[in-house]
Amino acid sequence: MVNNVLFFSDMGIDDAIALMYASFTKTINIVGIVCSYGNVPVEDAVQNAHFLLDSLGLRGVPVIKGAERPMTGESPTYITKVHGTHGLGSIVPPFVSEGQNFGILKSILERYANDLIIVDTGRLSSLAMAIMLYEELLKRVKGYYIMGGAFLVPGNVTPVAEANFVGDPVAADLVMRRGGPIALFPLNVTYKAIVTQNMSDSINRVGKAPLFKSMFDFYYDFYKTSMPRLQGAPMHDLLPMMALVNRQMFQWKSRPVRVVTQEGIAKGQSIADFRPSATVEPNAIRLALDLDYRQFYWNFMTIMTDKKE
Repeated sequence: MVNNVLFFSDMGIDDAIALMYASFTKTINIVGIVCSYGNVPVEDAVQNAHFLLDSLGLRGVPVIKGAERPMTGESPTYITKVHGTHGLGSIVPPFVSEGQNFGILKSILERYANDLIIVDTGRLSSLAMAIMLYEELLKRVKGYYIMGGAFLVPGNVTPVAEANFVGDPVAADLVMRRGGPIALFPLNVTYKAIVTQNMSDSINRVGKAPLFKSMFDFYYDFYKTSMPRLQGAPMHDLLPMMALVNRQMFQWKSRPVRVVTQEGIAKGQSIADFRPSATVEPNAIRLALDLDYRQFYWNFMTIMTDKKE
């Protein structure tokens, strides 16, 4: 079965690797990319998407310009030491390109109706905007696969908050309450999706993904100094895409999720009730809280080094 995917992304390095992974499978069909601010400004994210689609031979995929800033109205901040000044490490797209108007989203939602999955690996501002504009159409979506949040573990931007949620907590809380059915991939599980230097070298030797090593090396340089105990780089944004191919790789728990929107030390914190007595509501979000690394390794390396499956 082919999964038609509308990809919401801020097009940093791990987003790009998620797109590569999707393009190398037979079961994921990217029908559009909605680019937003996040790792880089929205204009750079749009250029990155066009460049990657061209390098992967994915013709005719619309690239849509999404949110330029969070729903809170704040000016975004960009941490270039993680993804580079343009979002793809040391790579700078050789051409300038523009994104299509956000309104084209409606025609994509109408065209694919009940046969569409949304994968969101960036700030949730664009997806929240889509829900407010096209809520009835989005009710037909088969599922939302979202990277974000951290539950009972430290955040990666503040002591309690993950980058996508703290970047726009208003949007994140709106999506958690009004989107669905949602499968959420928080830091609990994404920090376990480690790609090592040896894995990168193997992918590079095959030559199937010529951009991979350059991006990985830049990304890994950050983690070598910031989190050396990982012995590799975590592919946070890869997991929602990978779950479309191998849902059995994860351990799940269903809970309603809320996000703290108020200013202060808890801003952006994701909250779920894990008490044994907690009531699981019908609209509960499926939280991926652990993964089988052996399955992750086998699946990722197979897809990234073999011929199309």
